[in-house]
Amino acid sequence: MKGESWEYEKLKIEVTVPVSQFDAIKSDGSILKIFKQRNINHTSYWMKSGQENLRKILSLHDNENQARNIIIFIGDGMGMTSVTAGRIFQGQKKGGSGEEYKLNFEQFPNTGLSKTYNVDKQVPDSAATATAMFSGVKCRYKVIGLDSKAIFEHCDKTVNKRSRLSTIAEWAQVAGKDTGFVTTARVTHATPAALYAHVNSRNWECDTEIPNDQKDCTKDIARQLVEDAPGSNFKVIMGGGAQPMGTINRQIDTDVCIRNDSLNITDLWQKKNPQGKFVANTGELMNLDIGSASNILGIFAPNHLPYHAVRDVSEKGSPSLANMTLQAIRMLRRNKNGFFLMVESGRIDMAHHSNYAKHALHEVGALEEAVQVALDQVNVEETLIIVTADHSHAFTMNGYPERGNDILGLANKPGDVAYETLAYTNGPGFIYHRINDTSLQGPNNTWRSVADDPNRGDPWYRNFAGFYIEDETHGGEDVPVYAVGPYSHLFRGTFEQNYIAHAVAYAGCLQNWPSHCDNSYHHGRAYSKGTTLASSPLHLATFAFVCVGIALGNRVAL
Repeated sequence: MKGESWEYEKLKIEVTVPVSQFDAIKSDGSILKIFKQRNINHTSYWMKSGQENLRKILSLHDNENQARNIIIFIGDGMGMTSVTAGRIFQGQKKGGSGEEYKLNFEQFPNTGLSKTYNVDKQVPDSAATATAMFSGVKCRYKVIGLDSKAIFEHCDKTVNKRSRLSTIAEWAQVAGKDTGFVTTARVTHATPAALYAHVNSRNWECDTEIPNDQKDCTKDIARQLVEDAPGSNFKVIMGGGAQPMGTINRQIDTDVCIRNDSLNITDLWQKKNPQGKFVANTGELMNLDIGSASNILGIFAPNHLPYHAVRDVSEKGSPSLANMTLQAIRMLRRNKNGFFLMVESGRIDMAHHSNYAKHALHEVGALEEAVQVALDQVNVEETLIIVTADHSHAFTMNGYPERGNDILGLANKPGDVAYETLAYTNGPGFIYHRINDTSLQGPNNTWRSVADDPNRGDPWYRNFAGFYIEDETHGGEDVPVYAVGPYSHLFRGTFEQNYIAHAVAYAGCLQNWPSHCDNSYHHGRAYSKGTTLASSPLHLATFAFVCVGIALGNRVAL
């Protein structure tokens, strides 16, 4: 087997640009950051940096070890603008100008682009995108774990049985690996639900959300998590969602459903896992004796977990994404066969929906912290780590701000009307910035002055949106995929989002999927390098047989 010469230590966060001074100055209600630097514009600097990057790329070798462990990080809604702005935000927090900084996962040796559309939508939602990533099959908008024969909000038992898709979590369990997920969203929310649930609507998290005439057709998502495989076999489940889980039986948060069937899903989980440990805050999670627990269920909030920038950091508060990731890996790595873990930074998406740009960038930073925990805890020679997004947002980085300008600052030229570097195409920020009685202001003064706004430093500040809509929408452009570890070189170029599951299964030799561990398939792959597929009837027949077997095993009708 070939080893990957790219060194783990290169993942450590470094600021490579020489910094002489970085000042934060209060100006017009905002933070103006001035970056004074030396030699950054010299030809020699750019020649050296270009050559260093070239040498790094030339030194890489494909890692063809089997992926014993698989970790998929999902930055929900983390499109390319979120990555770029998040990179600058993190770099500026560390004292640099920001532009030169690289998030740790941007330093992974392999990068590709994922096409996120659904089978029926040009711009997707998280349920269908997660289904594609985890099952290898694209489906309809807002549908979870069912192929395109299943219709949104219309449950038909016969159709659903034929449409049911298996997932990476199931394949890993069949291969003898331990599995689990952690999220800053509800454990029943769209992205984690796509690992284990099969429903015609992502909204059916509680019994009360399923229409009365369809209640006998399917279980709600919370019940599927604990009652049915693969959810019932998870070793780690962590996130929010105490209301849909029935952990609390009163409505604390009106934005999320509450159960009406008197079921406490947490109690059901405890009965199924008598040696399992239920935890409800940071102290209980971080003080947990991992060695004495068979499973972990952590439910830390009635709804989603608080935003990273404003969470209670005491032991009575909710854990960070990094906290959950650390304890999840400690639990799962005990299995000699390895593990599969999904980690979701779910609140990037929610911040964008509310036009909370500052919250969104803090959440990107929280994801970076969680990725670093994983890198510190595993061996990348045997662990495939993927960082990607399910979709993007209508989020822009615009204007011509100076190098080192505060990423949350103003982008206009001196003397021009002030506007911000970060803005949204649509969303609730429109109402905040609009001056309602424009007749008193004149035709050219219809917007609040951002330069004079005292709230701009607040994480709850809504950035400008050009068109009003209650919740800002997703974006439809391709999203990045970063990968390191065994067979991470499979993530190159531009590909359909469902390809991610196929590449993961190949890298991990997951049961019943073509992989480098399958001698007949691997031999055919090598043979086809010199012979086209069409000119090799034996290889074509073998490949077709394998694909039919996969489809039947996944209950996908051909």
